[in-house]
Amino acid sequence: MNINKLVRDNIRLLKPYSCARNEFRGEASIYLDANENPMNTPYNRYPDPLQESLKAKIATLKGVRPSQIMLGVGSDEPIDLVIRIFCEPQQDNIVAIDPTYGMYQVCADINNVAYRKMLLNEDFTLDAARLLATADEHTKVIFLCSPNNPTGNLLNRHEMRKIAERFAGIVVIDEAYIDFSSEASWLTTLDNYPNVIVLQTFSKAWGLASVRCGMAFASEEIIGYFNKVKYPYNINLLTQNFVCEQLAFESRKNNWVKMLLEQRALLADQLKTLPVVEHIYPSDANFVLVKVADANKLYNRLVDKGIIVRNRNAVSLCAGCLRITVGTQDENRQLIKEMQSLK
Repeated sequence: MNINKLVRDNIRLLKPYSCARNEFRGEASIYLDANENPMNTPYNRYPDPLQESLKAKIATLKGVRPSQIMLGVGSDEPIDLVIRIFCEPQQDNIVAIDPTYGMYQVCADINNVAYRKMLLNEDFTLDAARLLATADEHTKVIFLCSPNNPTGNLLNRHEMRKIAERFAGIVVIDEAYIDFSSEASWLTTLDNYPNVIVLQTFSKAWGLASVRCGMAFASEEIIGYFNKVKYPYNINLLTQNFVCEQLAFESRKNNWVKMLLEQRALLADQLKTLPVVEHIYPSDANFVLVKVADANKLYNRLVDKGIIVRNRNAVSLCAGCLRITVGTQDENRQLIKEMQSLK
């Protein structure tokens, strides 16, 4: 696939901003090139615009090459960049499953790019043929979230593979919740799909949502365009250093995942015993989607008790549903206690 042909003309021809840290690579004893204050080391210096030290550690952790990584302010930055790089406003369009993560449409709307929804099957499964039929010659990007939010389920890998192989455009696979799944990440096959971009995050399993550091993995060619378009110093020094430190605690992250999976199973079992609960959907994420008798009423009652869940009643295929994040054992017990007391 010729990725260059998919890129907007102005982006392909763009001469990116060249910052001082791009022009000089390495270490020096005196820096007089970036109009920085010489005091307050190390915070007086602009951070590495390509985050090379952090990428080297992530590459080892994820089994990819550093040149296949782009780091963003959460996953939302690479989502926005994908649209800016590949979609011509008022001309091209994006196709995504419905329901799914809401930022895909928000970013499309901000960039004035048409957003087409393909409704999942009633059981939240993916039909590749129907999704591909939703696309046309102006479709540049397809978004697939797996495990999906808010449904919690993995999308069928065979159906996803059909899309990656048959679609003549960019396929973004958002794996924000992949750490909670038993299925392997698409990173293991990234080199086989030059049109696939895989998104992951430190916000969920790593417990670093406030740090705002997301990852995009793709071919070197696509990552080159990301680096061309992104703002030069998008990841600050504090974030780079802190995430580097946190990567040393992978075993702690794995223990957290194990605990949350155990709590997810216990929470689902306890929810099943409640009269107000009508159905609990299977989940491969750190949350469960629960159909209840009166979602709006139950949501408001829980708010009154100081317990906040997510009301998904107005979302496609999710009528009557609340999305409940798996908390600690005590938090989950308190949730069940309050739900038991509601009539």
